[in-house]
Amino acid sequence: MAFSFFMRDQQILERAADHLIPAVAGRSRIRIWDAGCALGQETWTVAMILAERMHPFGFKNLRIDATDYDQANRFGEVVSRAIYAHDDLKRLPPELLEKYFEAAEVSGSRRVKALLRERITFQYHDLLSLRPIGSNYCLIVCKNVLLHFSPQQRVEVLRMFHGALAPGGYFVCENTQKMPGELAPLFEQVTADAPVYQKRV
Repeated sequence: MAFSFFMRDQQILERAADHLIPAVAGRSRIRIWDAGCALGQETWTVAMILAERMHPFGFKNLRIDATDYDQANRFGEVVSRAIYAHDDLKRLPPELLEKYFEAAEVSGSRRVKALLRERITFQYHDLLSLRPIGSNYCLIVCKNVLLHFSPQQRVEVLRMFHGALAPGGYFVCENTQKMPGELAPLFEQVTADAPVYQKRV
């Protein structure tokens, strides 16, 4: 889905960070998959939240794979260029805008700074292929996507995410999306006030 904005579902993502950061402390490779990244606002939001909370040395070990499926909307070009109009940035706190964005060559816009851009890669991917783009992810974020799938498709995609997560890895969706009952043996909800789940081994 193409519609999104910076700092959307900020509380959910911060709850995920609360669990993720202690779990990955000391790791030399921290992998995150943002599945259904649209125009990238969610991806950069995740990156900013973690940059604010992680030790700089730990943050340098972070890699976020951002994916979306609709090539017709050229999501990949937008995410890779990381340039956004000022109107798109209005929801950002001023201190984060100043810290993580710089003036862009396009008038009336700003670009995400290299500190974050160097942590992100984009590729096109269809979740319904049920083929993960990688493995051993510490965190998978998939918000405002599963609601477009049938109940059976959701179950199949969530099983695919479970297989792509590292042991003890975390999965995050939106508040309106509940974990199907048949997947209870695979995921445990770890926060009472946010849809943050941990992979059961």
